[in-house]
Amino acid sequence: MSFMSQARKILCLGTALTIAVLLPQVGVAQDVTTWRVQSHWPASSSSYEDSLVRLKNVIEERTEGRVQLQLFEAGALFKAQETFNAVSRGILQMGTISPGYAQDKMTLAGIASGLPFAFHNVWEAAYFHKNLGFEKMLQEEAAQYGVYWATDKVYPTEMVVKNPINSWEDFTKLKIRSSGALQKFLDDAGASTTYLPGSELYPALDTGVVDGAHWGAAQGAASMSLYEVAKYHVKPALNIAGTDVIIVSQKALDKLSEKDQEIVKQALDEQFWYRTNEYQYQERVALSKAMQEQGVQVNTLPDDVQQRLTEVAQKSWDEEGKRSEKAAEALDKLKTFLGELGYL
Repeated sequence: MSFMSQARKILCLGTALTIAVLLPQVGVAQDVTTWRVQSHWPASSSSYEDSLVRLKNVIEERTEGRVQLQLFEAGALFKAQETFNAVSRGILQMGTISPGYAQDKMTLAGIASGLPFAFHNVWEAAYFHKNLGFEKMLQEEAAQYGVYWATDKVYPTEMVVKNPINSWEDFTKLKIRSSGALQKFLDDAGASTTYLPGSELYPALDTGVVDGAHWGAAQGAASMSLYEVAKYHVKPALNIAGTDVIIVSQKALDKLSEKDQEIVKQALDEQFWYRTNEYQYQERVALSKAMQEQGVQVNTLPDDVQQRLTEVAQKSWDEEGKRSEKAAEALDKLKTFLGELGYL
């Protein structure tokens, strides 16, 4: 065999080996699953970036791109109150909501939204959710509707107002933007409340449609520019609770491989602890900055106002416990815990 013939044979063999190596790689090209995610946060809200975008990055990185999240800000596809049903029916694969938006389905929603004047510290709410089983109760109830429930974080809800509250009379004159169990509580306490989506909150405060509002606490108020028109930050917190929730279509979850299902669930569980701790730090920073740069003042409610609000709050707790046997069980669990802490 001539030298040229041998060279051609070697070249052909090398080409064949190269093709043999490449062909299996083409055959196992990974499938990409894209989930549409409707948020209840406007893109300007701090939690849109810090919670939702963070979760997107974690899931996409850990699944090596097999699961992609397509994010939509509040109102882009559905109204906030319609998101639970859209996820339940599988029209959306994921969403973020406040528990109050699912009150017609979730009997535990009122307790999840945060019973007013219950917890005094963030760690107490976290312990109640994760160590005392409340999160598991929420997941069991949501599962009836084909929804996987994961609390994003627990944090305080605190009002901002245009004028300071120095008396009970000042409080009862307020027109407040609220939602969920807190809205009913504030109504029962004598204030006038209304629900407004986040996109309408700033103009409502600016024009005097409402005198005060809650959107998270200091960080939420700052991210929504509320301190531009409301210079008083009210303490103590109206509640401390898992006011933001990530919901996933169980149908969408079941379509993933077992490995990717576990990755998503683990990412959601980690999100709770990461964001709960991060949020406490960010609260301190946001309020300090607002006080230094925008002249915001802390308005601590007078003792008599706090006492009257606490009395009204405790009556509202019992109403939430009447919603179902599970709600009664959760409320008993909560009262026992608060009693052990010396609050009851």
